[in-house]
Amino acid sequence: MANLKEVKERIKSVSSTQQITRAMKMVAAAKLRRAQDRIVQLRPYSEKLTAILANVSSGNSDEAMNTYAVEREVKNVLIVAVSSDRGLCGAFNSNINKAVKQSMAAYQGAKFHMMPIGKKANDFFKKQSFTVIGDFWDVFGNLSFEKVREAAEFAMAGYESGKFDKVVLVYNEFKNVATQVVVAEQFLPVVQKVDAGKAALTSTDYIFEPSKDFIVEDLIPKSLKIQFYKAVLESNASEHGARMTAMGKATDNAGELLKELKLMYNRTRQAAITKEILEIVGGAEALAADK
Repeated sequence: MANLKEVKERIKSVSSTQQITRAMKMVAAAKLRRAQDRIVQLRPYSEKLTAILANVSSGNSDEAMNTYAVEREVKNVLIVAVSSDRGLCGAFNSNINKAVKQSMAAYQGAKFHMMPIGKKANDFFKKQSFTVIGDFWDVFGNLSFEKVREAAEFAMAGYESGKFDKVVLVYNEFKNVATQVVVAEQFLPVVQKVDAGKAALTSTDYIFEPSKDFIVEDLIPKSLKIQFYKAVLESNASEHGARMTAMGKATDNAGELLKELKLMYNRTRQAAITKEILEIVGGAEALAADK
C-alpha cells in the first residue's frame, strides 16, 4: 500500500489536471457557440448555391458550362484533409486520417496528392511520406473566407488545368456537441443532381439571367468556394464540440479517480493510526509486565 505522502501527491496532481480540463472544456464551449453560429448561418446559403450549381451543370451540355463537371479517367486525385491545429479532442483527427486512407482505396492505381487544412493533418501526412502540396494548413489561425478562398482556388485551378482528375474533401460534419460525422465528399467534378430517384435533370432547359457567361464566370466558381468554406467551418465547429466532449469526459474521469484516491488516503491514514495505537498498547503492556 502506498504511503500517505505518495497518495497526497497523486491527489494534488489529479486535482490540478481536473482544473485544467475543466477550464479547457469551458473555453471549448465558448468557441463552439461562435463556430456553431457561423456554420448554421452559412448552411442554407451554401446548400441553395450547391443545388443551383448541380442543376446548371446537369442541365447544360455547353463545354464552358461544364468546366468543373467534366468526368475524366481518374489518374490523379487531390484529397483535401481538414483537421485541427491542436489535439486533446478525442478521435477527431485520427478519424480524418482513417477516412483519407479509405478514400484512397476507392481509386486503385491513381496517384494521390494531399492538401492538408490544419496543422495535425499537415504533420501526419508529411511523416507518412505522402505527396503534400499547397501551403494552406494554417487557415485556422485567423479563420476567414479570404484565407479559405485561396485554398479553394488552388484546388479548382488544378482540376481545370487537368493536373487533378478528381478532388475530394474529407472533413468532420458538425451534428451536435457530442456527434461529428466524418464525410468524404466529392468536390470536383461537380456532382450532377438527381431528383429523388428520378432521372437526372440533364434535359431541363434553363433561362440564364443576366447571361450564360455571367453564370459561368461568377456563380459556379463562387458556389464552389462557398462549398469549400462550408466544409472548413463544419470541421471548425466539430473540433470544438469534440474537444468540449473530450475535456468533459476527462474532468469526470478525474473526479472518479479523486474519489478512489481519497478513499485510499483515508484507509492508509486509518491503517497508520491503528498501527501506532497497537505499538503504544504493546509498549504499555511490555512496561506493565516488567513491573
